[in-house]
Amino acid sequence: MIVLGIETSCDETSCALIDDDLRILSNAIYSQLEHEEYGGIVPEVASRQQIRKIIPIYRQSMETAGLSLDDINAIAVTCAPGLIGSLLVGVNFAKGLAFSTGKPIIGINHIEGHICSNYLEHHDLKPPFVSLVISGGHTMLVLVEDYCKYGVLGRSRDEAAGEAYDKVAKLLGLGYPGGAKIDRLAKEGDPEFYKFPRANVRGDPFAFSFSGLKTAVALYLKDKPDTFIEKHLHDICASFQSALIDAITVRCLLALNETGLDRLAVAGGVAANSALRSSLGKAAESGGFDVCFPSLELCTDNGAMVAAAGLERLKRGESSDLTLDASAQTSLAT
Repeated sequence: MIVLGIETSCDETSCALIDDDLRILSNAIYSQLEHEEYGGIVPEVASRQQIRKIIPIYRQSMETAGLSLDDINAIAVTCAPGLIGSLLVGVNFAKGLAFSTGKPIIGINHIEGHICSNYLEHHDLKPPFVSLVISGGHTMLVLVEDYCKYGVLGRSRDEAAGEAYDKVAKLLGLGYPGGAKIDRLAKEGDPEFYKFPRANVRGDPFAFSFSGLKTAVALYLKDKPDTFIEKHLHDICASFQSALIDAITVRCLLALNETGLDRLAVAGGVAANSALRSSLGKAAESGGFDVCFPSLELCTDNGAMVAAAGLERLKRGESSDLTLDASAQTSLAT
């Protein structure tokens, strides 16, 4: 079986092909750079670019794999959550392919796609395990009870980790997107330079909260002259990142302890962060559990992860129909 995966939930346009051995035959990705001048994602710009890029990216994916539409057995497409305009481009494109060919179509939750990204490279990864899904729009701990069966242990009560990175980067004048820039600068800074707060949510030990951390950085910078910020930029980045990564690591360890599981799978755009990889890697060594990350290409939104999720759903006889619609918000389905 060969599955086409289509991902257009935000500002990446991606089409990929995988087979039923979870081999990636192609994974074409277009990442929009147009949003840098606006300091963040502009939904209207994102959807217009999705319209422009979906067909060229689809063709690139097919050509790279050396396959035709006749070779495809099924079509998986992200249908939620995300920017509604962007989602509609992918969903309607997938429905058009399904209608014209009679191929089965299946709608995929974007979060499930990220979770399944690790199946593509860690073939020994099998449920049950704990997954940390961490990106610009989502930060949550998920108990993966079985294939396609999930329980959300905790999520951010306010901002996602990636969003906090972007907003702090803006405060520091680093521009958008901010995560990779802060991570790079923090490598040369002192994480003990200033102790920013690590927030806890009363009564919900698995919940994340990063809004207060962002506000603490803003208040710290408020009366600092530009010369001070410029001189200590690396240290401020390192101190902010240390607070954020500490909060994430603590909750991951708690989730593993509470569930009694010994495998943690990290996914999403922030999974590419070097400090997060280092912190969880050290915790795994000392704590006696395994941790796995996708390759950097599979951390970002991509069609291969959607195809992997679609393959698991199709193995269980699940599919959608041509009434499939996009949704900006939805819970992680089981």
